[in-house]
Order: sequence, then structure tokens, then C-alpha cells
Amino acid sequence: MKYKELIQKMTLEEKASLCVGKDLWHTNEIPRLYVPTIMMADGPNGLRIETTNRRRNDLEIPTSEIAVCFPTEATLANSWNKNLIYKVGKAIGKEALCKGISILLGPGVNIKRSPLCGRNFEYFSEDPYLAGTLGISYVNGVQENGVATCVKHFAANNQECNRRLIDVVIDERTLREIYLKAFEMIVKEAKPYSIMSAYDRIDGIYCSDNKKLINDILYSEWNFEGIVITDWSAEDNRVEGIKAGTAIEMPGNRAGIKEQIVEAVKNGDLEEERLDEIVDKILNITFKLADNKRNGKYSEIEDHNLALEAAEDSVVLLKNEDNILPIKNKKIAIIGDFAINPRYQGAGSAKVNPYKLENAYNYFKELGYEFDFAKGYERSISNNNDELLQEAVEVCKNNEVVLIFAGLTEIEEAEGLDRNSLDISKSQNKLIEEICKVNNNVVVVLSNGAPITMPWKDKVKGIITGYLGGETGAKAIVNCIVGKVNPSGKLAETYPIKLEDTPCYNNFPGTDVIVEYKEAIYVGYRYYDKIEKDVLFPFGYGLSYTNFMYSNLKINQNNTDIEVSFKIKNIGNVKGKEIAQVYISKENSNIYRAKKELKGFEKIELESGEEKEIVVHLNKDLFNYYDVKSKKWSIESGKYKILVGKSSKDIVLESEIDIESNDICEINNVPECYKTGHIENVRDEDFEKILGKTIPNKHINISEITDANSLEQIRETKIGKYIYEKEMKRANIFFEAQNVDKGYKIIQRLQKPIKRFYEKKNAKITKEIVDEFIKIAKENVENYDIEFVKLYFGDYVNK
Repeated sequence: MKYKELIQKMTLEEKASLCVGKDLWHTNEIPRLYVPTIMMADGPNGLRIETTNRRRNDLEIPTSEIAVCFPTEATLANSWNKNLIYKVGKAIGKEALCKGISILLGPGVNIKRSPLCGRNFEYFSEDPYLAGTLGISYVNGVQENGVATCVKHFAANNQECNRRLIDVVIDERTLREIYLKAFEMIVKEAKPYSIMSAYDRIDGIYCSDNKKLINDILYSEWNFEGIVITDWSAEDNRVEGIKAGTAIEMPGNRAGIKEQIVEAVKNGDLEEERLDEIVDKILNITFKLADNKRNGKYSEIEDHNLALEAAEDSVVLLKNEDNILPIKNKKIAIIGDFAINPRYQGAGSAKVNPYKLENAYNYFKELGYEFDFAKGYERSISNNNDELLQEAVEVCKNNEVVLIFAGLTEIEEAEGLDRNSLDISKSQNKLIEEICKVNNNVVVVLSNGAPITMPWKDKVKGIITGYLGGETGAKAIVNCIVGKVNPSGKLAETYPIKLEDTPCYNNFPGTDVIVEYKEAIYVGYRYYDKIEKDVLFPFGYGLSYTNFMYSNLKINQNNTDIEVSFKIKNIGNVKGKEIAQVYISKENSNIYRAKKELKGFEKIELESGEEKEIVVHLNKDLFNYYDVKSKKWSIESGKYKILVGKSSKDIVLESEIDIESNDICEINNVPECYKTGHIENVRDEDFEKILGKTIPNKHINISEITDANSLEQIRETKIGKYIYEKEMKRANIFFEAQNVDKGYKIIQRLQKPIKRFYEKKNAKITKEIVDEFIKIAKENVENYDIEFVKLYFGDYVNK
């Protein structure tokens, strides 16, 4: 151990204190031994530093310091620009350094298993290679400043519904190849200082307490050198967490946790040597970061301009019939509340207080455009305002081009909440349909952090999305609309035609207890391309105001590396950027696998008529699959296709190579559904064959309810239903008013384990009160006049 002598000077209580947060954002210090405290702050699309640790009531949302709000990760991913994401990370890291932040809580690299996940705006992609590659760039940028990243959420945290307690039932190969791969790439290449353990359970064990996940895979297999920090209130059992390798429980608001650690050592349940190992890891990171005390200066103006560059590079042109874009000097109508009040980020812990928020309405005026405007719709969920609709239709009758600013509202993309539909609001869809009846030149300008359906796709001439572009997102998309910038983004996720087409449609978000990943490795384009299912827009898709021609594919192969080279020429009339994608495909495989997998990409800029050669290197490890039988990564010998494409569906060049391997690659007794990719309705017995065990119980038995369950989970009991329905009624009032933060707070309370009500420091609700409540729930009787209900609604609701 590096700090063995220092640890020997510590009391057992001091060691235990380092394993628990001091408050919401700080670690504990030991002044007599000169062990300092360090501070953490939310990210990853900008700093969220709360201005106070004190909250008057449970629904109060603390204000945060002003910071530059960069595009969200889902937006940045559409740029496919490794260098640009590095620059964004470096800027956020520098701002963190200047404000005394030692650990930035980001990036999020969870896989987009379903487009319904409410937090997808905070993640890069459905593809692990793309997520891992972009994550490496982000982490390298932040940590160049001496500021730590905390890569999250480890692992398989792919939904918000019941995220605090859900048990992820997943086979080993899928876990390794899809849901751990981005983390593995980042740990090995970028060496992040910390990893955040997720809320969910895997194999019935909470991620923070999961020895296989943390000790065996993260530390032993990947040689991770940093520390594991829990997501906020994710720890279930602090002693088990230490055994598994989790270093710090955050925040420090649970009573008696340090005492539990001390007692566990004294009674022999926790070896002191193990505690010392964890403390040594904490000290190693703490002393590396201890000098981050508001060092240096940064320029908000420079970062604002960088945010604009990032947003511009991430805009995706989805449709451009008759080259309606860029707009020329035409008479235009601008429709939609989003034009004045932009959607630019998601809701929840990543919400940034922006430095300078741009909007499209003002920027069009600044550019000298004259236009007619109509609001068009209300942002509330249920309000279909016919007056606003008719006003917008009238405005559009007398203009040459109509720009409709539409998309997902705040409530539809928020931490703690999943969507239940891929549709945008009925009022927006109706607005677009009605305007198309009076004007043939309609362009839909989207703000969305995840895929949506587009029933009007064939009726409009143009579709362009800036995703959630941060504080400069509106300015960026206007620059693309008017031709100051040529759009160059490509989708980092697939847009299905309808929700029922998604591979996990029948298994998302699962039951109140478990979620079954029956689709296995067939996530996103891996599924759609395998069974040749039509999609709205494929993975890797995006248009430009110019055109590119690919040619001259060459393969140079040696024992460790495969060099793929080809040429791209800009054959259009304007300068533009192209994202070339390299996939591999194995025909007649002995194992079940996707039709193709992304393994390389490059983004280049070309002047009109310019041609460049692109070189992409593929190392042999990129041909691996995880062999569950041998418990190792293996390579299947044989012929592979190297595919070069403009998207996963648009392959323009291909060649064939031979790969030699001594690995034995045979998977016997594989159900036909996994061989063909038709995993829409997988039987339990077929899933259990690749799972290697029996599927756990799918539902809660009322007689087995404990305080480890949540109020949401026990809503089928009479008293659970009473509380749940009252709370959801209140939450929906907030959601209707687009007050996502307060609604989200209510959802948080319903989702957390019931025992958290008495574990909190200075809690009025005691364990005895909770025990009485659990007894009433198990008896399933209508008895609401008990102390828990009185204190719950009195202490939390009425303040």
C-alpha cells in the first residue's frame, strides 16, 4: 500500500469516516493527519454547483452557480468528433478547476437499450464502441486539468423507472459485449480517477455491493487504479460495499454508517486489512486532487463560443427535399414556442444554470431576417389550444417557407422518468399536419434528446434536429438553416418507425422487481440490421448540403493490426464534413452475432472538389466476442467483411479478410431466436438457456414485503396505493405545468427504499414507525391513520 504508514496512524473511526461522504458534495477530512476534503459537482454538459447545502423542504430545488451549458452527450455523440469532445471535456474540466471542484460526476456512458429511457439525453449511444471512444475523449479532456472524472453509471443502468431497486436479469455475454464494453475501453485507455456505481442490481446484488462487478471485473480484470463512488444514496449495505470494493458512499446523510463499519471490523465481519486497502485507494486519489482550490482562470466567452462550435458540429439534417435548406432570401414564417423558449438540456442532476441562453427568434432578427411568428402550441401535456393552432395556420398561408420548431418537452426527458411513447405531443403533431395542408414548403426544426416518431415525415420537405444543443443550440441550428454552417452530424442511435419495432419492446421497463434483457446482444442497429427491419432513420445517418464519393478501398493486414484505407471526395459545390464508418461482419459464424458491428470511424472536412485518403486501424481485439464457456474473450477464425459506410444501412465499400485464431468457438444448444435475431417474443425457457440459470421471481409477494422495497413497488397494497395515488396526483400537477424538478422530487421519494426514511440523519420517521407501516402493508388492510402516513404527508408534503 502506498500510504501504509499514514493509515497506521489512523484510528478505526477515522478510517471509517473516509468511506462515507461528509455532506452532499464533500468527502471527509482528517485534519490532525493533514488529509484534506475534496469537492464533487454534477456534470457532464456543464458544472452544476449548488449554492447551498441546506434545503428548507424536500421539494426545494437548490439554485446552482452560473456555468456554460454545453450540448448534452446525446447531442455531442451526433458530431462523432473525438477532438471536439476532448475540447469540450477540457473546457469543463478547466472551469471545474477554477471553481475548486476535484471530481466531475460524468460522463455517462450507459447504453441506449430503449429510446424510452428518460435519461438517454445524458448518454452517448446505443453502440458500445462509439460510446467508449467518445467517452475516452471526454475523460482525457477533463483530466488534463488535474480534475477527476467519475464515469457513470456502472452498470446496466438503462432505465429510470424503478431504477433504485430493479434487478437486471442479463446473460454474461451481453453484459460484457454491450453494457460493460464502453466502461472497459475508458478504464483501459483514459484511466479515469473514479467510477460511479449504479442504483440497480445485477444478479440480485446491488451494483455498489457487487463483488463480481467491482472487485473481480473492474479492479482485477481491467486493472482500474481509481476509486468507486456510489450514486447518490445508491449504497444498500456499506460493509458489503467495502468488501466489494466501493470506496465512498455519497452523500453523507445516512445515520450510523461510520459506526456500522467500525462495528463490522470489531466483530470480524469486515477484515481491517480490506478496510485499509480501500482507505489507501481513497488517499491516493484525494492527495492527487487536493490542490484543486479554485486554481486558474477561464473565459466564459471562449467556452460559450466552444459550446456553439460543438452544437453546430452536432446538428443532423434528416430530410432536405428539393434542397429546401438552406433557406435563401425568402419570406418565412417561424412557428413554435421552442423558437422563443428553447429546449436545450435535460432535467435532473445534469441541469445547468446557463451563462448565456440563445434563442432562434432573436437570432433570426439579429441576422436581419423579417418573418411572421406564431406560438402554435402550449407546452403543457394536455392543452390543445385551438386558437394558437388557427393563428399559426393563418400565418403560414402567406409565407414561402415555414419553420416549425417542435420536439420533446421538459417533462418527456428527465432523470427519474421514462417516456411511455415515442410521440411528441398531440398538439405539435396536429400543428404540423394542419400547416402542411396550407403550405407545401414546411421544415420541422427539432429539439429532442432521443428518437421520436414522425407521422408527418412524408408531408414536410425538411427535417433538421439540433438535439439538446446547450445554451447555444438555437443559434447553432439557425446557422445551419441559413447556410452559415453545413450540417455534418450523424445519428448515434437508430430511429424506429414505431415503438413496437424496438427490440426490448416486450421487456421494458420490466416488472416492479426485475427487467429481463431477453433481446441479448441485439440492441439498436444490431437488431434492425440483423432482421432487415425498416427504420425511420438508421444508425449513423445524416445528410449534408454537399455530396461525397467513396473509392479505392485497401486492406493492409499484419499479425496485430488491420489497416483500412479509402478515399473520400467532396463532389458537391460547398465545403462540408463527412463521417466515414467502418463495420465488420462475419458470415456463416458458429456463434450468434449481429450482422455488422461498428469498429472504427473518422470525421473529415473537405472543400468542394477536394479528395482525401482516410486510414482506420483495427486491432485484433476488435474482432473479439465474449466466450461464456471459457470465461474469456475469443476470436472466431474465418472470413470477415470490412464494410465502409455512410450509415449502418448505407454501405458503399467492402472487402474481405481472413482472421486466424486458435480459439475454439462453438456455442451449442442456442435457441433459434438468437441465431436469427428474431427476439421479439423470447420464451422464458429460451432466455434461460443463454442466461445459464432460472429467471428470478417477476413479481412481489405481498407477504414478503420489507423496508427494502419502495412505495412504488408496494402500490398494489391498499396503503401503498393510497400514498402512491396521492403523490402521483401531486406530481402530475407539477408535470402539467412543466415544473419537472418538483415532480421529479416526488418520484424520487416513491422510488427509494422505504428504509431510507428512517436511515436519514435526524429523521422523524423511525424504524419502529416503518415497521408498523410494513405490517399494515403486508396485511393489506385499509388503515391509513398510522404514524408513517401522518409524518410522510406532514413532514414532506405540507412544507
